[in-house]
Amino acid sequence: MTDDSTDQDEILSAPLIIEYPFQRTTGPVIGAFLTGLRERVLVGSRAEDGRVIVPPAEFDPVSGNDLTELVEVGPAGEVQTWAWVTAPHDKHPLDHPFAWAQIRPDGADTAMLGAVDAGTIEAMSTGLRVEPVWADERVGHIDDITRWVPVASGEGA
Repeated sequence: MTDDSTDQDEILSAPLIIEYPFQRTTGPVIGAFLTGLRERVLVGSRAEDGRVIVPPAEFDPVSGNDLTELVEVGPAGEVQTWAWVTAPHDKHPLDHPFAWAQIRPDGADTAMLGAVDAGTIEAMSTGLRVEPVWADERVGHIDDITRWVPVASGEGA
């Protein structure tokens, strides 16, 4: 009997990169939201029952109907829920402790995700009023909001 263990223990492998490169047009709804960001305006879509969804949706999540009415909301809003990031890494938007929060802009019925720069965990709370801090150069991307800050800080909108 021969010893094949060396051959059997080796794993045959080859590098493989799976990609799905594509481009998608933003369409009238998401395009309006991104254009609004570039202009320092938050845009939502109004559902048939009056709810305002932010970021805007193309279809009503309840009825499935098209949503075509766009409305301006905010820019200030209220923290609905949050999680504190003690040790940010290089992919995070801030290089010091901050909170990821669901923020409901004034006039909206839903919340959007944002990084809140409250300074300390003690300063962070559900119900905290916050406002966006806009990038100096905006391009129509969610990163046009660099972070959210407590309204009293005077740094935002």
